[in-house]
Amino acid sequence: MSEMDADTKNRISKIVGDADVVLFMKGTPLFPQCGFSNRAVAILDHCKVAFESVDVLQDMEIRQGIKAYSEWPTIPQLYVKGEFVGGSDIMMEMFEAGELQQLMDEKQVAKAE
Repeated sequence: MSEMDADTKNRISKIVGDADVVLFMKGTPLFPQCGFSNRAVAILDHCKVAFESVDVLQDMEIRQGIKAYSEWPTIPQLYVKGEFVGGSDIMMEMFEAGELQQLMDEKQVAKAE
């Protein structure tokens, strides 16, 4: 695991703590820059939850830092109520099993407008 400075860790902690659902992704929800990020956005849209996104391509410190923060090597990464859920494969498995919607409901995350 790579090291990250305290400033980057604090920035990530604030991002993760400030929103019910946060997706660290490549690109934006309107213009995802990889298939995995596109799939993650589609899953969250289908769950009809409001979410914040962070484009890791715009910030190299966040791009590297999030991998150390979660101890997860790939992007996208989903956080719900401050807890790391997983990447797009885990999101897909949970979605198909109905577990992701259940998690969103249990955590009472904000619905999309």
